[in-house]
Amino acid sequence: MMGPTLNNMVSSLQRSGTLINSLIAALTVCGQQLFSSFTFRCPCQVGKNFCYGSAFLVIPTLILLVAGYALRSQMWRISSDCCCNCVPPYRRVSPLERKLACLRFFSITGRALVAPLTWLVVTLMTGTYYQCAASEFVSVDHYSAFDNISANKREEIVAGFPCCKSAPSDMILVRDEVALQHRYQSQMLGWILITLAAIATLVSRCVVRCCSPLTPLQHCYWTNHLRNERELFEQAAEQHSRHLIMQRIKKIFGFIPGSEDVKHIRIPSCQDWKDISAPSLLCMGDDLKGHYSFLGEQVDEVNEESKSEGIELKP
Repeated sequence: MMGPTLNNMVSSLQRSGTLINSLIAALTVCGQQLFSSFTFRCPCQVGKNFCYGSAFLVIPTLILLVAGYALRSQMWRISSDCCCNCVPPYRRVSPLERKLACLRFFSITGRALVAPLTWLVVTLMTGTYYQCAASEFVSVDHYSAFDNISANKREEIVAGFPCCKSAPSDMILVRDEVALQHRYQSQMLGWILITLAAIATLVSRCVVRCCSPLTPLQHCYWTNHLRNERELFEQAAEQHSRHLIMQRIKKIFGFIPGSEDVKHIRIPSCQDWKDISAPSLLCMGDDLKGHYSFLGEQVDEVNEESKSEGIELKP
């Protein structure tokens, strides 16, 4: 009883994207911890702490966001459709198609934001990057330990706080208070980001459902239709391409790879090799038939066998 039930739950999570999103978030957390342990070393110098800490906060986030878009096959299909509609011959796009494309783009964006938001939340909750970046902007004027210290020396001492360098006993308490203050600020920003992300997710799902031209049952059918269409198309395309390539190879060499009883082989001429070495593109210009391989146009000619010699194989 537990087997089929567990399989149904896993299948339902996979269709909804929850399992994939959870896996992405877990991998991002592990990657962030390893990344921080082996690569992050705050320079603890005036003018460098902010740039270094901010870079570790922002740059990985942008990289994960770009990767989240780039790794989505649906994103490339939408881009291809938009590019095809921007060049002649122009195809009129209905309002329904635009709305469905927007729904797909919002879905892609939601999944692409999982990894970068996870990275930001984990780094802010840890507080290491924020502490390094914010150490240059700490105000220590109200601490008596810094009364007789010049401004430049004060900035240098404060910039060294994230590295826990040796400091006088009267400044150790200041360093600990500053570290706690930065940890508090960083974690508060993390919780604010989590709250905003949860609210944005709820609002976006409500807006998408309200603005969608599809009813819930239609949306379920449309999602299943897209998935089945992609799977069946890939299977049919693979089978079709294999049959087409076998036919063209047979016209070139006179037999199909894997044939056990080969009685006739064909020797391509020099011109044949030149023709099949030039790749042909897919359905370019007014050529509606197009050529789908690197075997060239010469292969499609009916009288191909009469242009070069053949060898009859006899036992």
